[in-house]
Amino acid sequence: MHTFSVWAPQASSVDLVLRDGVLPMHSGADGWWARDVVEAHHGTDYAYTVDGSEPLPDPRSPWQPEGVHGFSRVFDVSRFHWTDSSWGGRDVRGAVFYELHIGTFTPEGTLAAAANHLDYLVLLGVEVISLMPVAAFPGRHGWGYDGVDLYAVHEPYGGPEALQAFVNRCHEVGLAVCLDVVYNHLGPSGNYLDSFGPYFTDRHTTPWGPAVNLDDTGSTEVRRFICDNALRWFRDFHIDALRLDAVHALLDESPTHLLAQLSTETARLAEELGRPLGLVAESDLNDPQMVEPVVEGGRGMTAQWNDDFHHALHTLLTGESAGYYADFAAPGVLAKVLTQVFLHDGAYSSFRGKDWGRPVDPTTHRGGQFLAYTSDHDQIGNRALGDRPALTPGQYAIGAALVLTSPYTPMLFMGEEWGASTPWRYFTDHDEPALAEAVRTGRRQEFAAFGWDAEEIPDPQDPATWRSSILNWSEVDESPHRELLTWYRDLLALRARTPELKDDKLSSVSVVEGPGWLVVSRGNLRVVVNLSTSQQVVPIDGTSYVLLAFGEPELLATGVRMSGQTVAVVLVG
Repeated sequence: MHTFSVWAPQASSVDLVLRDGVLPMHSGADGWWARDVVEAHHGTDYAYTVDGSEPLPDPRSPWQPEGVHGFSRVFDVSRFHWTDSSWGGRDVRGAVFYELHIGTFTPEGTLAAAANHLDYLVLLGVEVISLMPVAAFPGRHGWGYDGVDLYAVHEPYGGPEALQAFVNRCHEVGLAVCLDVVYNHLGPSGNYLDSFGPYFTDRHTTPWGPAVNLDDTGSTEVRRFICDNALRWFRDFHIDALRLDAVHALLDESPTHLLAQLSTETARLAEELGRPLGLVAESDLNDPQMVEPVVEGGRGMTAQWNDDFHHALHTLLTGESAGYYADFAAPGVLAKVLTQVFLHDGAYSSFRGKDWGRPVDPTTHRGGQFLAYTSDHDQIGNRALGDRPALTPGQYAIGAALVLTSPYTPMLFMGEEWGASTPWRYFTDHDEPALAEAVRTGRRQEFAAFGWDAEEIPDPQDPATWRSSILNWSEVDESPHRELLTWYRDLLALRARTPELKDDKLSSVSVVEGPGWLVVSRGNLRVVVNLSTSQQVVPIDGTSYVLLAFGEPELLATGVRMSGQTVAVVLVG
């Protein structure tokens, strides 16, 4: 027997639609409707009609084998045989993240195919796989941020059982899994939530339209919809952490913010399960309140992404200074974000046109609460051509060294460890012609403002745009990709065995800068960087020897002679 239930508080009637008939559902408390069906079981297809509507997918559908417009399917989570009982979980603060997109990580674009590369990631030194969204979204190919069935797993990736198998395999080889979830909006195609209840509100607006209803009439159940979803990934799929997309767009004026509620409930489940569970926020607010405890008035997030670090490092390496990079081109910016987290910590932000952010107190906050990276899906995919940073191998090596020796939680974006030549572009697969054209036109208009011609912008709907974004794994055995991959592996191994590099106190870092060079100190370690294209001597004090180098540095009494665009980690004293 299976019990079907759905929240539809404004409906006069709700019917359960099965392949062989229609059954009326029974109205219960708080707007919930239910029906027991003895013959229903794992694999049973079903849908709902609300006040005589067409059959609609379940808002909490666990399985959408026919896509976001099709029937839902019962999925029994207990059928999977887990073999990760020895997995004790992982505190993700300070762990090495690796962000990947299932649809472009391998040519097959499935969870099963991605699992075949886990040994490679372990050898690289990765500790947390950060999966971009897998919730069911329209079409076959897409980023996943327009998901509409938040409880289901995208069928072309393999569906829900494939996710269980992937996580199980990750745990077997010692990898934690962080899953990207999107609660601030849902995509337009296949989004039938309004047919069931007040999932959205016009009290607030977001860049994607009406806001998710977190503080208006009916919000109690909408908040439950979100929190139950998060807890389900932890409990039924053994996920270790969730990356919460654009939490600044979770507009909530309730006495208890949704994030604080989710943090409290996650902590309770972690205690019940006996393993740590993480919540990693993507936030544009530059506010340390995000990672402060709920009992102290914070949002209770385990960690948050730090775009200021990315912008400072990107500007340093590439010289780009247009748009939001403008503020990051000033001298001393990298030193500030390496020691104080944010550049905009109450300072004026030119691209926002206002003062922005709050300072981070180094006595109460740790670097592990903030993620640092040279690339991520947004910073590549939201460029006009989806091009990765145009860096030399030496510049890649410098960027890697500054991220992996920082006091922050480091994150790599798939393929950066070998300097992948493939772009990572914005791509969609909408069936509706009007929506497809709106996406295509909107993308071109967005970049027309920056001087791009329409024909220069890859068509998101063209399958070639998606195919061009698939990693080319043959590159890892070719020069200079091979040498860069070795550098990343060696850096990660050094980080893993060196206490100074595991120290996440912000006070453990100091930076000295000169013309075309910088030296980052971590205890007795010095990360010595020559940013110039020419050879120069970078001064450091004390006797030293090289632990690791990209290039062939020469130790002198006055410092380190280095060829252009090279980096070395040296031990002094």
